[in-house]
Amino acid sequence: MPDTLVHQDPDVKHSSSKFRSGQAARERHQILVVDDEDDLLELVNYNLTKEGYDVACVGSGEEALKAVRRDLPDLIVLDLMLPAVDGLEVCRRLKADARTRDVPIIMLTAKSEERDMIAGLDRGADDYIAKPFSPRVLTARIKALLRRRDAVKEAEAEITIEVHELSIHPGRHEVTLAGHPLELTYTEFALLQFLAKRPGWAYTRTQIVDAVKGEDYPVTERSVDVQVAGLRKKLGTFGSYIETVRGVGYRFRA
Repeated sequence: MPDTLVHQDPDVKHSSSKFRSGQAARERHQILVVDDEDDLLELVNYNLTKEGYDVACVGSGEEALKAVRRDLPDLIVLDLMLPAVDGLEVCRRLKADARTRDVPIIMLTAKSEERDMIAGLDRGADDYIAKPFSPRVLTARIKALLRRRDAVKEAEAEITIEVHELSIHPGRHEVTLAGHPLELTYTEFALLQFLAKRPGWAYTRTQIVDAVKGEDYPVTERSVDVQVAGLRKKLGTFGSYIETVRGVGYRFRA
């Protein structure tokens, strides 16, 4: 297929294609493409799939938010001009969520005025491409952003979090407390890491669940309290470092 706009079945944009499951999917970068133009979706889908990416396409802002909650992508190609919930609002919501704020977003728009580019970047978009564009240019931008994101993730995995008597190494999944190793479950480790990364910041129980388990995970606020109680018990006399913020949730002592 040439790099030109072609016709697509009108039903395609209304149904999000699912990312591949299993280990193979984890080895391939997953791209979510959001646009209300059928031809553009098919064009981008074809070219990105040809480059070895797993691609899902949706045609509205609402569908994009649902798709991200269902399966977190590695990068999002997001049109600015969408019906109902536009691209700027979708970008704002994703960048305000602890679970999705680090997902790179490339904003697409038919407008090429400077104020539209600034509006997208102000909402947290990582790059900007004006329509019409070359699929090769889009692919190059995607590769560059993913390389940068992967490099940051690798660097973060090597950075040890040192706070009070705690030492947390994300890459090795190890925690030491006052020089002694601490045995934690996966959820306890994720909870401790999330709170300790930003001492003094208060998080609601919902924010904690979204960050540790993923958005829409079927747990109650009581479940978060139980996890915190179990973590405090393992921390022993240092359990007081996890403070309860009345009417809000929890924070790690600054």
